[in-house]
Amino acid sequence: MKKLIAWVTVLGILTLGPLYFAKTRGIRISTLFPWLSFPRKSIKQYLPQGYQSNYPFRIPKGVQMRIFADLGSGLPRVMAFDPQGVLIVSLTNKGKVVALPDVDKNKSADEVIEVLSGLNRPHGLAFDGYKLYVAETNRVVRYDYSPADFSASNPEVVLELPSGGRHFTRTIRIYNNKLYTSVGSSCDVCLENDWRRASILVSDLDGSNLKTFASGLRNTVFFTFDSSGRMWGTEMGRDFLGDNLPPDELNIIEEGKDYGWPYCYGDKIRDTKFKTGEQTTYCLETQSPAYNFPAHVAPLGLTFIDSKLFGPQEQGNLLVDLHGSWNASNLVGYKIVKLSVFAGGTSEAKDFITGFLRDEEVLGRPVDLIFDEDGNLYISDDEAGLIYIIIRD
Repeated sequence: MKKLIAWVTVLGILTLGPLYFAKTRGIRISTLFPWLSFPRKSIKQYLPQGYQSNYPFRIPKGVQMRIFADLGSGLPRVMAFDPQGVLIVSLTNKGKVVALPDVDKNKSADEVIEVLSGLNRPHGLAFDGYKLYVAETNRVVRYDYSPADFSASNPEVVLELPSGGRHFTRTIRIYNNKLYTSVGSSCDVCLENDWRRASILVSDLDGSNLKTFASGLRNTVFFTFDSSGRMWGTEMGRDFLGDNLPPDELNIIEEGKDYGWPYCYGDKIRDTKFKTGEQTTYCLETQSPAYNFPAHVAPLGLTFIDSKLFGPQEQGNLLVDLHGSWNASNLVGYKIVKLSVFAGGTSEAKDFITGFLRDEEVLGRPVDLIFDEDGNLYISDDEAGLIYIIIRD
């Protein structure tokens, strides 16, 4: 009997302890115990569709949202177009990179073709002519790419990176013959031992002359360049300061600048929960965000509008994916927003596409955004395993 009571006590601690932790920290129970979740509705049952309000997605008039590709259990993250305009996608959870050709141009992928497999959490993708760069969690590898058969050969490691950690994704961009690589922090908030962490790095295309481009960036998973060559990046703030702090950020990222993490967040605000009494004036020398998003919305992909889907006044404005919260009492994010861009800043974010969250059920989580040469918009969703396409209605 005593053994039974002991086992019941242990079971209670193992169960109620995490439940209490989740409740006090605003973490959804399904995050800790995914097997307790009820079967989710499939967002696929709703598409294709227009702008009618009885569908889960609320989208602007004049356009239509369809499924371009269903990746099944593969969860798409970063997208890029190869030299022939075929969409290439990283499936981080599968260790793969795939091609999604649409030969008949019917706005639906004909098939899913494996380009690479057996990779270590591949995320970032970039093309330099017929060279394909793939960012795995521990390195960046360059391949010879053939659009004729979607093959990638002759791998060459151009960068070795610190692997794993709390933020394991690595994202890359090529701009003006330089390779830019984002490496997130290994922790929620801490002092890093590796100078490459919590920063954006810059190097030559062969990986030589590697150095820090900008620092103090806890987790800038996505970044891009505007028509003037300025780098813009989304930044996810630290956790466990409650539902309203700290804000997530949109930054204009400049070379040599410090964006505050781990000592600061938001507009030069000192994090009083981290190493109180140290570096009290540190934040005065750091950079302010271009825009503060609400806490925990998790901004990811961003792209500047250059498309006939939008009117002349919208060209050059910014679309941003809000991937959605995991540690807030109430679910926030789960949508795509639009910001007007002007010199040095932005306007208030306005909803562009909503419906990934419906009746407190997460149907999808937008990740990346990319326009094709015809101005159609593609969106990756690593909850539903889908690539959507936005076209004219």
